[in-house]
This record gives sequence, structure tokens and C-alpha cells, in this order.
Amino acid sequence: MPEKQEVYKVIFHNQGKIYEIYARHVHQSTLFGFVEVEGLIFGESSQVLVDPAEEKLQTEFKGVETSFIPVQAVVRIDKVSQEGKNKILPGADGGNVTPFPSPVFTPQGKGD
Repeated sequence: MPEKQEVYKVIFHNQGKIYEIYARHVHQSTLFGFVEVEGLIFGESSQVLVDPAEEKLQTEFKGVETSFIPVQAVVRIDKVSQEGKNKILPGADGGNVTPFPSPVFTPQGKGD
């Protein structure tokens, strides 16, 4: 009986949107501060119904062997029993996932 391959669901921020992708391999990168995602999984292209969001992701990641995602952009990584549909969700202004806050610089005025 063939060994079942592991599947990971990776959720991360990219250009104001939340990406949810499925991959075979996820590990810490040798590039400091990045997570490596390899073996992206997309649905069958022979399906009658075409999901435009998944097709957009498939076009965006066409030819990509390894994707390096900044650790700060990662929301969650789950090991799942089977792959699902890749999605692009609205960002923080339209969804329920908020990016980790960045330090805010407030300059001190003269004479304060």
C-alpha cells in the first residue's frame, strides 16, 4: 500500500488579501525570516466547473517550484488529511483576519 503524502494548508497575507493554498512540503527556509512552500496542489483542470479564484492562483504560481513567504505574512499552517480549494479572501478590511501589528513611529515634536 503506497504511503499517503502529507498535505499542508498555508494561510498568509499578500498585497492586502489573504491567500489560502495547499502544498506538499512546508519548512523553514535557509533564507532568514522566510518559510519555504513547495509542491503546490491545484484542483483537476478537467473539471466542468472552473473556480476563477483558483484559476487566478494557478496562473500566479505557474512555473513556481518553491515559494518563499515572509514569516510575518504567515497567519497559519495546518497539516490536513486532504487538500481543499485554493482561495484568495478579502484582506483585513473585509474579513475577520487582521495582520500582526507593526510598530508605529510617532515623531516627537519640538517643544513638547
